[in-house]
Amino acid sequence: MDILEGIKQNNFLVVGRAGMDMFPDPPGTKTEDAVNWVCDLGGSSANIAVGICKFGGKASLLTSVSDDAVGRFCTNRLKDYGVDASLVKPVGGEFRNSIALYESRVDDHQSVIYRNGAADFQVTEADVQDVNYSQFGALITAGTVFAAEPSRSATFKAFELAKKAGLPIIFDVDYRPYSWPSPKVAEEVLSKAGAMSDVIVGNDEEFGFMAGGIEKGMDKACELAATSASLVVYKMGEKGAVTFVNGEEIRTGIYPVEALKPTGAGDSFMAGLMSSLADGRELRESILRGSACASIVVAKPGCAPAMPNKKQLEEFLTTHSGVVEI
Repeated sequence: MDILEGIKQNNFLVVGRAGMDMFPDPPGTKTEDAVNWVCDLGGSSANIAVGICKFGGKASLLTSVSDDAVGRFCTNRLKDYGVDASLVKPVGGEFRNSIALYESRVDDHQSVIYRNGAADFQVTEADVQDVNYSQFGALITAGTVFAAEPSRSATFKAFELAKKAGLPIIFDVDYRPYSWPSPKVAEEVLSKAGAMSDVIVGNDEEFGFMAGGIEKGMDKACELAATSASLVVYKMGEKGAVTFVNGEEIRTGIYPVEALKPTGAGDSFMAGLMSSLADGRELRESILRGSACASIVVAKPGCAPAMPNKKQLEEFLTTHSGVVEI
């Protein structure tokens, strides 16, 4: 399987949640002191899909939303951003969309996530079997989809069907402890997902978690690159990233900015990386462009609305002082 061939089709099936994000306005306001709020689309997979579409690519989101006003809000915002929502299924009963309340500030930043009875965990094997995988070039997902059933089994089934159709699997580890029944379950399930993936993106803590200790994270990334994955990106925050590919290591730095918040960087990195590779750019340049996208997003309020388009990325690269190499 040629992963770049699939990515260059620039038509992605993205599996995972779409949620509602709320953040106090103006920036810097504490949640408990807030009077005015801004509301927009959120959720890791939705953010990635939005970022890809803003760069001119195609993305279809496969998920479930609550059959209520909040679910309809999320679906409408997906469409507003150009994401194909034809695979978004409303579910009734007591299931509800996730809602994230977070602040546009770094010092003493507070995020409150409401995930009880999450609608996106109700994606079923029947849902993923109804997908025509041949119309896509690659599948992208984030680790949250594996935190509960039936979404866990459904996503593993989607992996199998995508592989059968020749699609590369692109996996953002995206470990969120609050979504999982236990760390042990998370370690086992995320390791299984990693072993099935062609491209794996995660930070040092996430790889360390899969390996059983943060000090073992780098070795885990190396192991995956040597055994099952074609491309592994090991992110280290302000220390940059190490990418493992074809037995080589590519070390890249970051674009320093004055951050307004700590959220959304990973989603924007993934969208920028995939879109740059889809445009035919070299791997190192694509990683750096993904890093620039991450810097852009943390310097603005919101996640989906902060995802840059091509013009905004080029302006950032032109006006910014440059990358800090490691």
